[in-house]
Amino acid sequence: MTHRSFEGDRLVVASHNPGKVREIADLIGPLGIDTVSAGELGLPEPEETGKTFVDNALIKAHAAAGASGLPALADDSGLAVEALGGDPGIYSARWAGPGKDFALAMRKVEDGLHKAGAATPEARRGAFVCALALAWPDGHAEVFEGTVEGTLVWPPRGGQGFGYDPMFLADGEAETFGEMEPAAKHAISHRARAFAALMRHVFRADSDDRDHDTAVSRAG
Repeated sequence: MTHRSFEGDRLVVASHNPGKVREIADLIGPLGIDTVSAGELGLPEPEETGKTFVDNALIKAHAAAGASGLPALADDSGLAVEALGGDPGIYSARWAGPGKDFALAMRKVEDGLHKAGAATPEARRGAFVCALALAWPDGHAEVFEGTVEGTLVWPPRGGQGFGYDPMFLADGEAETFGEMEPAAKHAISHRARAFAALMRHVFRADSDDRDHDTAVSRAG
């Protein structure tokens, strides 16, 4: 599959979420590319009407690229819990309500697990999923996905990260994403895995992480 290389020096991070903007800026910083967020540019937040993470990432990336005239990188990610039928999934942010109260969102997940009788670690399985879409003003887009699997713990642990991080314990780890230092989380997270594919295929950087990501090229 042929992928388009990124050859510019400025990129819009198509998000108004400070946590996501910070993580993406940290990941892309070593490339020497200047980043600016959609929020900083005053771009409106498009309505996320997609049915999948990829759909919504593309909606946000195309909207930001079209409005700014610059390539735009969008993330759509969330927590998929097996015992909840994959919820909250693409509605992960909406579970936090208009006030972005993720303590409330985590409580909803825990209540759902309790109602489902998910009392053992094996019954409390979940995965963080990330879709990254890089869109150019001409309509071309590249999409990359990453996944990390783990267990949902209660009560939440740690004040690092954002969103559902304090209740997510990745497989093989002793600390939740909420307890990990940013560098440690970046090394294994769903976003890092999607970003590794982006780096490999679009920025032509080497990466050893080939097990948990997929990449597709889309135009139009």
